[in-house]
Amino acid sequence: MNHLDTLSDHLNRREFLRKSGMGLGAIALSAMMNPMKGVAAPFSGGTLGAPHFAPRAKRVIYLFQSGGPSQLETFDYKPRLEQMNGEELPDSVRGGQRLTGMSAGQSSFPLAGSQFSFARYGQSQTWVSELLPHTAKMVDELCFIKSLHTDAINHDPAITFFQTGSQQAGRPSIGAWLSYGLGSDNENLPSFIVLVSKNAGGQPLYARLWGNAFLPSKHQGVQFRSGKDPVLFLNDPNGYHRQDRAQMLDYLQQLNQLQYEAHGDSEVLNRIAQYEMAFRMQTSVPEVTDLGNEPDWVFDMYGPDSRNPGTFAANCLLARRLIENDVKFVQLYHQGWDQHGNLPGGIKNQCRATDQASAALVKDLKQRGLLEDTLVIWGGEFGRTNYSQGKLTKTNYGRDHHPRCFTIWMAGGGVKPGFSLGETDEFGYNITKDPVHVHDFQATLLHLLGIDHERLTFKHQGRRYRLTDVHGHVVKSILA
Repeated sequence: MNHLDTLSDHLNRREFLRKSGMGLGAIALSAMMNPMKGVAAPFSGGTLGAPHFAPRAKRVIYLFQSGGPSQLETFDYKPRLEQMNGEELPDSVRGGQRLTGMSAGQSSFPLAGSQFSFARYGQSQTWVSELLPHTAKMVDELCFIKSLHTDAINHDPAITFFQTGSQQAGRPSIGAWLSYGLGSDNENLPSFIVLVSKNAGGQPLYARLWGNAFLPSKHQGVQFRSGKDPVLFLNDPNGYHRQDRAQMLDYLQQLNQLQYEAHGDSEVLNRIAQYEMAFRMQTSVPEVTDLGNEPDWVFDMYGPDSRNPGTFAANCLLARRLIENDVKFVQLYHQGWDQHGNLPGGIKNQCRATDQASAALVKDLKQRGLLEDTLVIWGGEFGRTNYSQGKLTKTNYGRDHHPRCFTIWMAGGGVKPGFSLGETDEFGYNITKDPVHVHDFQATLLHLLGIDHERLTFKHQGRRYRLTDVHGHVVKSILA
């Protein structure tokens, strides 16, 4: 891509608007009053112009379970661990693999069988834990990857790796890459929106996980919060009218245009675009975040927490509303899955908070005809060990981080329903079939959206970067 041509296109458009006698604020106000009129927003086009090939998915909802859910208590059934409960992890199974500092000092590594029962569900006969009764009813809609593995063994680098393709901070997030490449299908809402469950606790999250890094700033994720002000500093002060804001934007645009002409900094144009988007969001955000017009049966489907703004259930319902309004990437974060101790009690609470709403989201999308071209993803940054961290008792145990193998599921958007890929050994410690690396997962995600992951790049500091760095292969076996 020729970035000089892009800058020229931006400048020519701005010059036209400046000389036409119709200011940007007036155009933005006109677009809100009648969205079918006016000039298309700068957010509407991505750098690719169009996908590389026909996409199977048009949008993504990513339910990120921060902290590392235990695959051994959810989807990867291992009866051998129950049979050998309390016995030592064989050295031949561990193979000298590294441990975290939290369990490296243990003199004993007792195998811990799950305290929860499993059963097969659906025509696919998929094993699911008793902790996830609602998800169990949906298994024939889900595509499981039970052989995912990662390079990172601690939370921050592992989450950063999943969300940006690098363990080190400073790379663009998945949603930012998609916004940069494909743009937005709704000129009145950001293409990338982030929702974080309130009061979930657990490992901290950082705004850089949904940041734009070196991509233009208009592609960063916008966090929506619970409460009367979903986006901070969006509302006008009391006594300040819409026409006043439109006039202010006109004058601000003129000042920014002078700044751009003096220095040629393309980030000035991105700032103009962000101001315009914020102006349009003053009307669009209150409308899309108001769940009051949802019928009771929808709240009943998502569960009682869905009436409580900011909970995981309420955010799942809001995510559906956002993609109905053509938001391209909605990222949910739910913390609290880091059970180094008291795992039975902790994971029971986590599943209770997320199971019904996760299943309801898939069901809701399907009944509205949206699942076919919406990709839903559920999973964390790594799995948990098959041995107990700390003391193992009849009623209690913990599990440390385990990057060697773990499970995620996907639904809709071009993946095979009722399908499972990959296998782990009888101890749930190593992958025995069809390993999938994090970069493979990312390459496949982009592929489902019509993007060749090797061709969506950005030149920064002398080299071309991409989400998958220099690795990654599309996992074609999960494609429908």
